[in-house]
Amino acid sequence: MKNITIAIDGFSSTGKSTVAKQLAKALGYVYVDTGAMYRAVTFYAMHNGLIDKENFNTEALIQQLPNITITFKFNETLGFAEVYLNDENIERKVRTLEVSSYVSKVAAISAVRQKLVEQQQKLGENKGVVMDGRDIGTVVFTNAELKLFMTASAKTRAERRFKELIERGEIVRYEDVLQNVEERDYIDSNRADSPLTKAKDAIEIDNSEMSLNEQFNKILKLAKVTILNA
Repeated sequence: MKNITIAIDGFSSTGKSTVAKQLAKALGYVYVDTGAMYRAVTFYAMHNGLIDKENFNTEALIQQLPNITITFKFNETLGFAEVYLNDENIERKVRTLEVSSYVSKVAAISAVRQKLVEQQQKLGENKGVVMDGRDIGTVVFTNAELKLFMTASAKTRAERRFKELIERGEIVRYEDVLQNVEERDYIDSNRADSPLTKAKDAIEIDNSEMSLNEQFNKILKLAKVTILNA
């Protein structure tokens, strides 16, 4: 059976990573979380004093990009690959609301996007990959056999994200999470380089009223049909 490339794009907190992990596991494919890669660069910038609420030293970050190495290592206990920055496991550290508040600004830098897109294309050059992000179907893999675009209302996504953060033990307000979701939507959709947009040949999945199982089963069926017809 022929392997294909599956590109999953969409807004923040639409469950892209969750369904991508499920799909990769069911198909025996490699899963690549491109959002984690941008979060890793953001984490680096934060912890090297390059970005805060008042300032963002973009030139310094661009100059230091060669110092940033991002890898994924499979965790058998968790059942998915965790992200590493310069050999440090930062999987939990990059999932905070603080990192979320800066990641869209970092992701808007062309030099950052160029570096990570090159890595992403290399990771998926042999197909048999499920990759999620903002520009997978429109930039990274324009010829992907299956392209999905995930969406849901901002309020629904903020509620999901808020619940997720609370369950992790973070102290956050729903209003702040909603504001973050809306701000990221605006920045992602309006940046000059590779803005978030639905590819012409992408299938839109609005999961506002879907359970995780309903969403997974629908997408798995689409994937199997695409593989059979590849």
